[in-house]
Amino acid sequence: MSESIVVPSDRDVRGTLDTPESDTCVVACPPHPQMGGSRTDSRLQAVSDALDCACLRFDYGAWDEGRGELVDTRDAYAWARDRYDRVGLFGYSFGGCLALVAAARESDAGTPPFAVAALAPAASLTEDIDAVAAIDDIDCPVGIVYGERDTTVDAAAVAERVGATGGMVEAIGADHFFVGQTVKVADTIANLLI
Repeated sequence: MSESIVVPSDRDVRGTLDTPESDTCVVACPPHPQMGGSRTDSRLQAVSDALDCACLRFDYGAWDEGRGELVDTRDAYAWARDRYDRVGLFGYSFGGCLALVAAARESDAGTPPFAVAALAPAASLTEDIDAVAAIDDIDCPVGIVYGERDTTVDAAAVAERVGATGGMVEAIGADHFFVGQTVKVADTIANLLI
């Protein structure tokens, strides 16, 4: 069961809430919106299907070079936090970077997620939206899954930092898109989160 929601925000942020009846919710951040990334991304849908809890997959508002999209991520997280006892973060690619940076900023604000997981996260989007730098500020379990043949983003740099700080890292023999491995990837991410 899914329902459509509008996230309270200064920007137009809309989402799909899967399996809403739960005490736990994972907020799922899509890949780059200018590259076709949206809440309907097959990897986000697969992770939502693999989770045994609610999952909020959302679309970012108008393109804002990462800054507005980070605001969207934190607004979606705040929406979920108001409704669920436990809230986690997940993101893929561009969204993986945002999930990690949002987890760090929420940790600094005293409202950390119960866990954060990223699939093939970009290392940074801007000078102040840097996933590698954010890792040290995250106050919850962190898990990364990345493709060993990924030439699209530098997910290995994020994975190296996560591993150095005691987080969970899983490398899969795949490129950035995990073609034919969506179910395996989703199960791995779900295990990192729940």
